[in-house]
Amino acid sequence: QVQLVESGGGLVQAGGSLRLSCAASGRTFSSYAMGWFRQAPGKAREFVAASDGTGRIIDYGDSVKGRFIISRDNSKVAVYLQMDSLKPEDTAVYYCAATPLVVRSTSLWNYWGQGTQVTVSS
Repeated sequence: QVQLVESGGGLVQAGGSLRLSCAASGRTFSSYAMGWFRQAPGKAREFVAASDGTGRIIDYGDSVKGRFIISRDNSKVAVYLQMDSLKPEDTAVYYCAATPLVVRSTSLWNYWGQGTQVTVSS
């Protein structure tokens, strides 16, 4: 069982940056792939980024490549999402998730946090 708690969301102007954090519980954290997803009002949940347990296998959604960076610290049992050059279309609730392997399909992620709101003003 893995419990996830996100933090770091907020309001930022376009072009600004935010860093999201996800604190996890569980003794097997390093064995899980960790990911970030987002969901804007009226839209489906979207894959943002994911990292395997070692941090060597990383994947990004096309809309955030070159702007967002996912990282993890297994010693702190945490995963982060550094978001730069933010755009109004990045506005969404951002969710942290865990699953055994790095995959993009939302349905294959086993554990989810409650989400943190990110709002980018124009």
